[in-house]
Amino acid sequence: MDSKRIIRQRLEGHQTVIARLLNDETAQQTLAEIANVLADCFRRENKVYFCGNGGSAADAQHLAAEFSGKFYLDRPVLPAEALHCNTSYLTAVGNDYSFDIIYSRLISGVGKEGDILVGLSTSGNSKNILEAFATCREKGITTVALTGQTGGKMAALSDYLLCVPSTDTPRIQEAHITLGHIICELVEATIFTC
Repeated sequence: MDSKRIIRQRLEGHQTVIARLLNDETAQQTLAEIANVLADCFRRENKVYFCGNGGSAADAQHLAAEFSGKFYLDRPVLPAEALHCNTSYLTAVGNDYSFDIIYSRLISGVGKEGDILVGLSTSGNSKNILEAFATCREKGITTVALTGQTGGKMAALSDYLLCVPSTDTPRIQEAHITLGHIICELVEATIFTC
C-alpha cells in the first residue's frame, strides 16, 4: 500500500469539493438563505431539529450541539437537538414499527409549525428522512436537506436543498461539516452581533 499516494489523493479530493463550492455562487446563496431561515426560527423561539444515519447522524448531532451549546460566541442557548439521541426510542420504534418511521414519528410528536428539520443524507435517499420530510410538509415544518451531488429523492421534499458536488460519501460528509459550521457562524452573528 502506498500511504503517501492515498493521503495525497484524499486531500486533493477534499480540496476539489471545496473548490467547487467556492466557485458555486448558487450554493453560497442557498447557504446564506439557510442561515437566515434558521436565525429567524430561533428568533421566533421555535426549534431546529437534525437527523441523519450513520456518519450523517454523528454530523447532525455535532451541528445540533453547536447551536445548543455555543460556536464562537458565549451566548444563550439556541434550541436545537438531534432526533436520534434517544437510543431506547430508536430501538423500540425500529423494532415495533419500522426503522423507516423513526424520525417521522418523533417529529410528528415534538415538531411544531415554524420549526425546522435539517436532514443530512449523502445519497439524498434515506427512507427515514424522506418520511420525516413528508410529515414536516403536513405540519408546516420547514425542511433543509444537506445531500450529495444530485439531492436524491430529498430534493422534491425539501424547502432548502444544499447539494455537495460529489458522489464520494466521505468527501460529502466532510463538506457537510464545513457548510454546517459556516451556517452556525452566520446564525450566531445574525442573532447576537447584528
